[in-house]
Amino acid sequence: MSSGSYNYNKLAGKHVLIFGGTSGIGLGVAKLSLAASARVTVSSSSSKRIESTVQDLKSEFPNAQLQGHTNQVDHIVFTATDAPAIMPVQEITREKLIAAGQVRFFAAVLVAKIGSRYLSPGPDSSITLTTGTNWEHPMPNWTAVAGYLGGTCSVARNLAVDLKPIRVNAVSPGLVKTPLWNNLMSEEEQEKICQFSAAKNPTGRIAQPEEVAEAYLYLMKDTNITGRIVSTDSGALLV
Repeated sequence: MSSGSYNYNKLAGKHVLIFGGTSGIGLGVAKLSLAASARVTVSSSSSKRIESTVQDLKSEFPNAQLQGHTNQVDHIVFTATDAPAIMPVQEITREKLIAAGQVRFFAAVLVAKIGSRYLSPGPDSSITLTTGTNWEHPMPNWTAVAGYLGGTCSVARNLAVDLKPIRVNAVSPGLVKTPLWNNLMSEEEQEKICQFSAAKNPTGRIAQPEEVAEAYLYLMKDTNITGRIVSTDSGALLV
């Protein structure tokens, strides 16, 4: 294969639809996709956040193509989430258990189901879901959430079979500093956790959203990968 026949910028001109694209990892994916000359549509539960994010992205990427609506797409990325239902097992109820999975699990499955209809039927198209390392590394009071994280991994693998030849994968981030933390604890508590985790991680730091977003771009571009879970966790699972 000659160098002139290979497309190094595989996302150029591609349409990327990002659920949860107005903050955190999803916003990081939007920025990197725009930097790779992709067309981007961001989705959020808040219309105000969409308007604000679009304006910010247009300022940062003045020549970028940002969509307010969508029809045919090339890649779907699901990073939407809510505050994790962290609680002791004895406080778990049926209602709390169902609520814990509404966004991170049930919505993800339905987005894959409906979204696949708008993707071209081939390995150039992809769906990338989001899980988390707590399914591999148990932590106290995470039982209500951990089941959904592990379930997302299984669903991604099965969707890769059900939706073939469209590719389906998932990213499993470790600790990432995102605005979601603000719903869980104070800035002081966040800083303590970051310092503790950074000191323990082999990388010596906590990931930023744009760093983790690179994993999503890889899964969009590698047309030979499907049904896989890619971890990006600062090496936390090694220690």
